[in-house]
Amino acid sequence: MFRAQLLVPLIAALLLPGAASALDRPATSLQQAAQGSWRSAANQARDRYRHPVETLQFFGIAPDMTVIELSPGGGWYTEILAPYLYAHGHLIEAAPATAAKFEAKLRAAPAVYGHIAKVIPFAPPYQTELGAENSADMVLTFRNAHDWLNHSPATLDAVFQAAFHVLRHGGVFGVTEHRARPFADAADSAKALHRLPEDYLIALALKTGFRVAGVSQVNANPADPEDINVHRLPPDLAGPDSEHAKMQAIGESDRMTLRFVKP
Repeated sequence: MFRAQLLVPLIAALLLPGAASALDRPATSLQQAAQGSWRSAANQARDRYRHPVETLQFFGIAPDMTVIELSPGGGWYTEILAPYLYAHGHLIEAAPATAAKFEAKLRAAPAVYGHIAKVIPFAPPYQTELGAENSADMVLTFRNAHDWLNHSPATLDAVFQAAFHVLRHGGVFGVTEHRARPFADAADSAKALHRLPEDYLIALALKTGFRVAGVSQVNANPADPEDINVHRLPPDLAGPDSEHAKMQAIGESDRMTLRFVKP
């Protein structure tokens, strides 16, 4: 059973190579965090598509912030956020109760994640509470919004409302999402392609009460035609073998990168 008060242990054996250096010398820059030895070669190879340093800089992250990451998956961004926030900030991972592999990853490397990574339950639409009102500086979501819309429009609305509630005034809601063609039907795109139109998310943010503080093309991919299921593209390459070379040439999906601020 998931426990909301679950904390990553502070004292444990260092099981991950390079973890000791993170404990002795916490990352003082996003670049150092992205180049950490705890990141696998496979994860670092995806930086060319995900641009983590530039993305987090665009969102305006600072090392003393309280940051909430929604649905972290395998922890690709967590590997960068935790070392960067280690010395002065706080990182809260909002993860489903089924995220046992992710939790084990945090426990296995206390020198990287240590006291910094607190896990709270998050399973929209059943659990969307992120914390006390005005208690976080930044909420981040990477390529998750279409999944919440696939459950229902109300579910995606609830996630945006939860982010607005937990953020302090001036706090940032950073959203990266697979991009559909402009003004496409959001529900159809989310279901068939795992994409959302940028205008749809911006309109939802405004309706929630956010203001748009910036739109970046740092994760844009002009080679992506935006009319194919993102899982056919790298890294999944879920389509037939005959199309893999073509999909590899396109690269990962075209993505919007949006910065919303709570007034």
